[in-house]
Amino acid sequence: MNYKLSRMEAIQLPIIPVVGELIKNSPGTISLGQGVVHYQPPDTAMELLPKFLAEPKNHLYQAVVGIPELLTALTAKLSIFNDIDINEENAIVVTAGSNMGFINAILAITSPGDEIILNTPYYFNHEMAIKMAGCHPVLVATDANYQLIPEAIAAAITNKTRAVVTISPNNPTGVIYSETALKQVNEICRERGIYHISDEAYEYFTYNDVKHISPGSFIKSNQFTISLFSLSKAYGFASWRIGYMVIPQHLLIAVKKVQDTILICPPVVSQYAALGALQAKDNYLKDNIGTIAKVREIVINSLQSLQDLCTITPANGAFYFFIKVHTKMNDLELVKNLIQEYKIAVIPGTTFGMEDGCYLRVAYGALPADTAKAGIERLVKGLQTIVL
Repeated sequence: MNYKLSRMEAIQLPIIPVVGELIKNSPGTISLGQGVVHYQPPDTAMELLPKFLAEPKNHLYQAVVGIPELLTALTAKLSIFNDIDINEENAIVVTAGSNMGFINAILAITSPGDEIILNTPYYFNHEMAIKMAGCHPVLVATDANYQLIPEAIAAAITNKTRAVVTISPNNPTGVIYSETALKQVNEICRERGIYHISDEAYEYFTYNDVKHISPGSFIKSNQFTISLFSLSKAYGFASWRIGYMVIPQHLLIAVKKVQDTILICPPVVSQYAALGALQAKDNYLKDNIGTIAKVREIVINSLQSLQDLCTITPANGAFYFFIKVHTKMNDLELVKNLIQEYKIAVIPGTTFGMEDGCYLRVAYGALPADTAKAGIERLVKGLQTIVL
């Protein structure tokens, strides 16, 4: 039979499985591709699992927005770390990861044909979700250092625009947007009557004493700011699928409709684990992120030898560098060559919307220091040989 093609034909293929298949076919490859951490969840996450199992009702559906105990813990965390107070004007919704928070938000605030502004390079799952919702991503370039250009964002707003998306610390570039720029964008959204969607999945991953800024903490921003958070990165929770969003109260019914349809409720066992993770001692995050910071220095030192071949933009956040390779070679072909010939994997920049050159995302969070060092040395050698 000839079936009519669906809207999914227009959605890009997720790049991680594509690169994963290339790695599978090239045994011994070190991956600087997927954005995960190398460490495990804290012991306190596992310690609450018996409590989950001891309550028979936990095997039934629970509240759409999350279990009360976790909502209480998240309220405290948001107040202390993000300077976001939960009150009658906003609400927390626990989600199956922050990607789900994003699609919840898009479906809640848009109708088909509406526009969402993404700053390039964008996070590919954001672009995919917007298109799946029948909306249009409007791409706005960042500057030479991948920083926001508020004037360009303002100029891109039309009567169909429903939101501006910012990601800080950023995936894929690792840069952190300045408080001034975030305030400017937030103010533009307020003035134009649109939403500011702030993805903060990498909120804890900042270096060189740079402080994380949450736009949801700005005065009078809680009526139009949607903040997305995740336990996947900081707490080694990638497979547990727990994130959460802070939304204006007037969006709660719409978001609950979306979440009840897709998920019914966040996985309760994962919510218990999340509640336990939030009880970990301060040194859990400090020590693990400190280890990643040391790996970051190894990567920075190794990349210096590529300065004649690549543009390497400084980045003080997340666990990525986004490099521009001075070549006319197609980025996916370069990635394939690096995997097949040098056993090192990175992610091509076109998947992040960068079409004006050859870009690569280098991720260093998933590996211990010695493996990361070996991997980055392979990347340097490969680029020096292939590009020259």
